[in-house]
Amino acid sequence: MQLQEDKSELFNRLIKGCMRNDRQAQYQLYNMLSAKMFAVCLRYSNDRESAEDLLQEGFIKVFNNIDKYRGDGSFEGWVRRIFVNTAVEHFRKNSRMLPVVNLDAVAFTLEYEAPTHHLHVEDLMRFVQQLSTGYRTIFNLYVIEGFSHKEISEMLKISEGTSKSQLARARYLLQKMIVEDDQKTKTNVATT
Repeated sequence: MQLQEDKSELFNRLIKGCMRNDRQAQYQLYNMLSAKMFAVCLRYSNDRESAEDLLQEGFIKVFNNIDKYRGDGSFEGWVRRIFVNTAVEHFRKNSRMLPVVNLDAVAFTLEYEAPTHHLHVEDLMRFVQQLSTGYRTIFNLYVIEGFSHKEISEMLKISEGTSKSQLARARYLLQKMIVEDDQKTKTNVATT
C-alpha cells in the first residue's frame, strides 16, 4: 500500500510540474509512462515508426491538456485514454472501414485443432499487428480496451454492425493465423 501511495504522490508532484511546463517534470513523467504507452501505440500501428509517431503525438496532447486532469480515477488511466483516442483519431484520418457485411450471410469456417504449442503473448501481438488497420483497431478497442460496439461506433463514426463485422472478421483471421502457425510448427518439428 505504501508503494501505491508513493507512486500517487510522485504523479501529483509531476502533474503540478507539468502544469508549470517544467521540462524536468515532463521528462520524468515521460520516462515513467513511455514504455506502457508505447505498447498501446504498437497495438494500433502498422509498424514501430508509426507507433513512435503516435507516442510523440500522445505525449504532446498529455502535456498540452494536463491541466484538464481532475484527479478522478487513475492518472495513468487518463493518459492511456489520451493515447487510445490519439490512435483512433489517426486511424479515422488515414483509413476507411471496409463495407458492412451481414454476418448471417457469411459463414466463417475453419478446421481447427487445439494448437500443439503454447501461444505466447508476443506471438498473439505479432498476429494482431498483421491485421489490416480497420480489423486491428476494432479488435484492440473491443477486446483489449473493453469498449462496447456502441462506443466504438461513436468513436470511429461507423455503424455498430460495421464494428461487429470487423471484429468477427478479425477474430476469424487471428484464428486462421494461429492454426497456420501451429501447422508450420508441426512441420518444422517433423522435419528436424
